[in-house]
Amino acid sequence: MELTEKRLLVIGSNGTGKSNLLEAVELLGSLRSHRCRSDKDLIHWDEQRATLLAINNENESLELELRRSGGRLARRNGKPLVRQLDLIGPMRCVGFSALDLALVRGEPSLRRQWLDRVVQQLEPIYGDLITRYSRLLRQRSHLWRKLVHVPSKERNSLLDALDVQMALVSTRIHRRRSRALAHLQPLAANWQKRLSEGKEHLDLHYLPGSTLEGEEAEEPWRLAVEKQLLSQRDDEERLGICKVGPHRDEVEFLVNGVAARRFASAGQQRTLVLALKMAELQLVGDIYGVPPLLLLDDVFAELDPIRQLLLLEAVGEKHQCLVSATHIDAFEGAWRHESQIVEPEFLETCRRVS
Repeated sequence: MELTEKRLLVIGSNGTGKSNLLEAVELLGSLRSHRCRSDKDLIHWDEQRATLLAINNENESLELELRRSGGRLARRNGKPLVRQLDLIGPMRCVGFSALDLALVRGEPSLRRQWLDRVVQQLEPIYGDLITRYSRLLRQRSHLWRKLVHVPSKERNSLLDALDVQMALVSTRIHRRRSRALAHLQPLAANWQKRLSEGKEHLDLHYLPGSTLEGEEAEEPWRLAVEKQLLSQRDDEERLGICKVGPHRDEVEFLVNGVAARRFASAGQQRTLVLALKMAELQLVGDIYGVPPLLLLDDVFAELDPIRQLLLLEAVGEKHQCLVSATHIDAFEGAWRHESQIVEPEFLETCRRVS
């Protein structure tokens, strides 16, 4: 399928594969799926692999092969890439689905994952930091289990070495998350004000899982995290939980000065998520000079008519959009008449091919 218009409307009833199409674009643009954590869940149940292939405006071919065993394979212009991260860049995208509406009321991990996706758009190498930290956290847990009967002197020596590594990686993650949220703050506040017709002010607060004092600087922050890892070691031994680090981070959203998670109405929460996504879209576009693709996956059913209209007006002509919906009636005027429309028959063909 070739995109001939800036807007692609994917219309079809539930279960026809609308989300699959947008998810494939998201995977090629960000290497992540907002719905699945395992590649096995993305492959047809009777197949061993699935291949995603796209050609961008620069006539570059981007290919990602998902396999049940052996990991992924990424190719650019037919050449295998040593790092999957090198696939990010030619087709950046920002996705918004009905699942994102849990961002405000859901667990802190959802907000960390959202912020990590933003940072990785800005710095693709950030994915390596997150992978490295997750590995260190697992190693730490495994080490505690192995060292139950090891003399404390030997155990502490091993933990000291691990603390040094964890403190460094933790600091680099904290710095990037804090910096990204600071860039998003004024943009998100502006979008919240616009989408609420001037009635709401939005604040984003980064609450790190480590105590970080003073100005942002790697060395003092690293030493502070290392000190905290040491001081909580007795509790960690007793509880089996590391209580310091990015895995304990939280992002707080305040609407008109109160916690959105507890006090915002359903409408305010929907507006907040829209504001976050539009801020992300604007930030990525401003930094790279090229607006990213906007993927709107079946979100109109979750929005009232006023917010639907505000969203469509906000997107305007600047962004190439791929939008899924169950009915064409959600779109009027230029959105209906100046868009490329994909019908259920094409979606069924895609499902059979995959």
